[in-house]
Amino acid sequence: MRWALAFVSFGLLCSQQVLCTLTPDNKAKTKQKDSKYLRGPQDLDVFGLDLISPEPTAKDILMHHNAYYKDTSLRNFNSTVLGYVTPWNSHGYDVAKMFAKKFDMISPVWLQIVKQGDAYAVAGTHDVDPGWLTDVRRKGKVQQQAMMRTVKIYPRVIFDHFTDRDIKLLLSEVNERTQLNEVLIKTCKEHGFDGLVLEVWSQLAGRIDDKILYSLVLQMAKDLQKQQLRLILVIPPHRKDVPNIFGEKHMDKLYKHVHAFSLMTYDYSNVQRPGANAPLYWMRKAVENIAPTGCHDMQAKRAKILMGLNMYGNDYTPDGGGPITFGQYLELLRHVKKPLTHDERDVENFFEIKIETGRHIVFYPTLYSVHERIKLAKELGVGLSLWELGQGLDYFYDLF
Repeated sequence: MRWALAFVSFGLLCSQQVLCTLTPDNKAKTKQKDSKYLRGPQDLDVFGLDLISPEPTAKDILMHHNAYYKDTSLRNFNSTVLGYVTPWNSHGYDVAKMFAKKFDMISPVWLQIVKQGDAYAVAGTHDVDPGWLTDVRRKGKVQQQAMMRTVKIYPRVIFDHFTDRDIKLLLSEVNERTQLNEVLIKTCKEHGFDGLVLEVWSQLAGRIDDKILYSLVLQMAKDLQKQQLRLILVIPPHRKDVPNIFGEKHMDKLYKHVHAFSLMTYDYSNVQRPGANAPLYWMRKAVENIAPTGCHDMQAKRAKILMGLNMYGNDYTPDGGGPITFGQYLELLRHVKKPLTHDERDVENFFEIKIETGRHIVFYPTLYSVHERIKLAKELGVGLSLWELGQGLDYFYDLF
């Protein structure tokens, strides 16, 4: 067997750690401009206000983005919804509490698996906020028939600073995987987690034999399940002209043991290839690649797929540009004088402007683009995973 693993650490597939900073003078000006805009709970939702348009205006977005329907327990999407929150975006923590009843699962991006000598340990527990966890669970309680349900907490975990030797040992020795799983179970029980979201497939698939990767995931899922804990697996979407590292055969092997699959249907474009964040036709193909129409047990498989929705956007400039969150988006949007362009093929909105900082082509979610993806999820019978809470606009949550 060849262990052609030339990396020493596992990282995020992409980083949306883009924070908007304003000088005190700019903050004051922004506050004055924002004073005329709506914010907080409202008597009408985005449907009642007829705000979902293929060509929304900048004025409408600026006016309503920070407002939301007063009954935050109302759900328009009844399949599973997972929301990610990150330590670098504090607004995501607020969103998780405000709209807790719209989520079934929250995944804080907190944990890393590390080696301490020959032992396994979980780093990142300093980010765990017990008070916030209590608040989310309390606010997420809903009555379902004769029982009370509340939002579940599944922190995301990655492998960090693992050498080739560490990886080879873990994947080749059952005892090593047992030791790792015991540490993960202990961490879950100490902090009251309901399970874990594991991000590992994209980093290892294609480098090692599928059977070995199955062993890692299945043993972890089964060991957690024995302790009434659940495993969610992060999986990559199929992309054109690259090997298909997670397809129908992988789903067939794993779906009976893995609680859910967080499908990363975003980052279709980048600064080298500017364009839509996640074309609608591509998202459909990504789901069908894993659970094709008419396949065995299709309904059960698709119910476990959480199709990814990006809450961030991209600002493309002559110098490259990169990901943006709501703060940068709204500042750029103030320069837009006409309705946003509707990309009929990709079913997204974008705008182009030329200002002091140069030319910008901005793709960012709108009520229309998010609503179309929710409709697709309903059609396909899949759930949703949102990367990440706090990056988007508050009125988006009227849609869920």
